[in-house]
Amino acid sequence: MLTINISKQFGDLKLEVNTQLPLSGVTAVFGRSGAGKTSLVNILGGLSAPDNGEIRLGNTVLYQSGAVNLPPEKRRIGYVFQESRLFPHYKVRGNLNYGVEQKDAELFERIVALLGLDHLLERYPATLSGGEKQRVAIGRALLTKPDMLLMDEPLASLDMPRKKELIPYLQTLSKALNLPVIYVSHSLDEILQLADHMLVLNQGKLIAQGPLTQVWNSEEMRPWLATQELSSLIYASVVGKHPKYAMTKLELDDGNHLWVSGDIEAIDANDKLKVRIEANHVSICTQIPQGSSIRNLLKGEIRELHISESGEQVQLKLALGTDELWANVTPWACDELELHPGKMVYAQIKGVSMGQTDIAHSH
Repeated sequence: MLTINISKQFGDLKLEVNTQLPLSGVTAVFGRSGAGKTSLVNILGGLSAPDNGEIRLGNTVLYQSGAVNLPPEKRRIGYVFQESRLFPHYKVRGNLNYGVEQKDAELFERIVALLGLDHLLERYPATLSGGEKQRVAIGRALLTKPDMLLMDEPLASLDMPRKKELIPYLQTLSKALNLPVIYVSHSLDEILQLADHMLVLNQGKLIAQGPLTQVWNSEEMRPWLATQELSSLIYASVVGKHPKYAMTKLELDDGNHLWVSGDIEAIDANDKLKVRIEANHVSICTQIPQGSSIRNLLKGEIRELHISESGEQVQLKLALGTDELWANVTPWACDELELHPGKMVYAQIKGVSMGQTDIAHSH
């Protein structure tokens, strides 16, 4: 585990974080500007010291008040900044090898292949796109054989085409190398596509933490999203294909099923796909509807009701086994259907998203 129990005063902001993170997957650190996200990763990387506390990476103590404060070069942590910070007078090959104490040809080839850098090795940074520069910066950090990778808003300076170019590489990175990644971002879209776990900071305080789906569907996240942007995150397994139509069948943990457009292959028997369902794409029925063009119908129990600040929407949270689903309905519909916690209902799903691509409007 990565154990963090630190506090530090930055002017008017006091950063206080006490958590344990798994040494696998991508942990996103989210919060508004000034929440303490970059300050936290700088402390983890040794670029800044806490006022007190402890940081432990596995069995290695990185920091302990009054006793240990390993310098950055002793922490075995890779760091990727917002800007690529490449040396302009070195070719890509030279930039990748910079800081590598013992060259490992096999690892070099693997990282180059993983990040798609083969055709760039003899080029200078000035000839690269923003996305290509960031891939080189990531490769350079990985070739130092770190025990953990810190990424501080690596897509923030890129335009949308370059972001789309880089995200697929980031999606495979942690899993392919079995390396924990701490990923700072203020973009919820990036976090949805990349993260397995999530920390939410607000004014230096840790207000939510845990697996991505748990945090995303939590009460703490609702204030961050406008009513029309409220959505749910669910993991589902590929269990089959439609015999006649180009549709893939997904199964939720409670046995409910979703049909999504396209021929999606299961990456691994144990792998689950990240499914995002917008609350505005969910309608509620108290009986199984007849003669509907909507293909997806999930049975669940109402767990919570919340009136939006404007009073124009009621936000329902449905329990689907261990999964949760948000739905927006009007107060009129809520009253007429006599919706309340504990009531069993059917949710019609008008659209499902996975990653950046809207893959199903199953009408």
